[in-house]
Amino acid sequence: MARILVVDDEEGLREFVGDALEADGHLTVRVADGQAAADRLAHESFDLVITDLRMPGPIDGMALLRRLRAEQPETEVIVLTAYGTVETAVEAMRLGAFDYLQKPLSGPAELRLVATRALERRGLLTLRDQSRRDTLALPPLTYGDPVMAPVADALRKVAATNTTVLLLGESGTGKEVAARTLHAWSPRAEGPFVAMSCAAVPESLIESELFGHEKGAFTGAVAARRGRIELAEGGTLFLDEIGELKPELQVKLLRVLQERRFERVGGTRTLSADVRWIAATNRDLAAMRAAGTFREDLYHRLAVFPVRLPPLRERRQDILPLAGVLLARIAGEQGLPKLELDESARRRIAEAAWPGNVRELANTLERATILAGGGVIGARHLTVEPAAAPAAAGPVRTMVELEREALQRALAECGGNRRRAAERLGIGLRTLYEKLKRYDLS
Repeated sequence: MARILVVDDEEGLREFVGDALEADGHLTVRVADGQAAADRLAHESFDLVITDLRMPGPIDGMALLRRLRAEQPETEVIVLTAYGTVETAVEAMRLGAFDYLQKPLSGPAELRLVATRALERRGLLTLRDQSRRDTLALPPLTYGDPVMAPVADALRKVAATNTTVLLLGESGTGKEVAARTLHAWSPRAEGPFVAMSCAAVPESLIESELFGHEKGAFTGAVAARRGRIELAEGGTLFLDEIGELKPELQVKLLRVLQERRFERVGGTRTLSADVRWIAATNRDLAAMRAAGTFREDLYHRLAVFPVRLPPLRERRQDILPLAGVLLARIAGEQGLPKLELDESARRRIAEAAWPGNVRELANTLERATILAGGGVIGARHLTVEPAAAPAAAGPVRTMVELEREALQRALAECGGNRRRAAERLGIGLRTLYEKLKRYDLS
């Protein structure tokens, strides 16, 4: 789904173009003259502008094209021209227009074809098609382990909203799989899914990567560039390892979350941010807040709907089915026939600790495939860490004893701060006060 601005003083043509493009799945904004178009472009970002050349007012189609080439050179432009003014349309193409269409338009097919080619040149359709292919290629969220049922239920419920989601869990638990699943279940599924790891991008480039930059904003910025926020317009932006974001960028991200507006690096034009936000981390953001390395206000903006993804060792019914899917993928990547696990390998995998979670399982299976030379993989080909032996059984303790101890420990770890203790326990502050009163704790 692209955002397209349609500019024409003829209402009938304006509606025809807009309706034809919306039938193709795009979002259109329709205005009657160049001044109205310039006003929208001052505050919004569009993937494509389709404009008439001859329009009344101080800004005609040619003036609008010149302004776009100077201020937003990455935006593609298609011009509409009446019979007899083809020379003007050719001049528009010399100024950087992608193509021109002559009025009266022959029908919606030609319009859609030229628009599609313009968006392909911009790289937008390629990006969004790849996003959909990546989502389809990922393994499912769960293979039926009961531990994952409340996780899937929570994601399905929040997917129908535009609420910001914070995914919590150890490294390799499938947080990106969860984020893509949430996107696929949401009303924004036809829009792009754009992911960025805050740990993988160099600190000096992360602001430009997120917000984009204008030409000349810094050394090496030879052209304007759209950031991840703009690329995710109308879809979902997934910020992985959000705990790695430096304090100065936390402030800028907070502003976008609050106001849904931002500027590119080196730019003055304020752009809107119509994205669904999903963040993820394997770090303890509560402890980082206490230490002053993660902003309290940003945490509350991100953690509107926190979801914890359990580690692989807590969802053992998913391990063997997941191993089968990973083996099929490895076989395809390496051009091998079907790979199988013998009974000894299945037992070893089912009993292993998997502290590295899904990522460790995938790496272990790939190494085992090489050692086995393809075909059947046995336990001797697997290098895994066995699960810890269960602790010796002690006397059975009551739920009252366990709950009282949990309350005391949370209060002690939070220095007596009851609000933080309630957050750590995953309960409301009012519920905490009721339990403290019940157990006579102060």
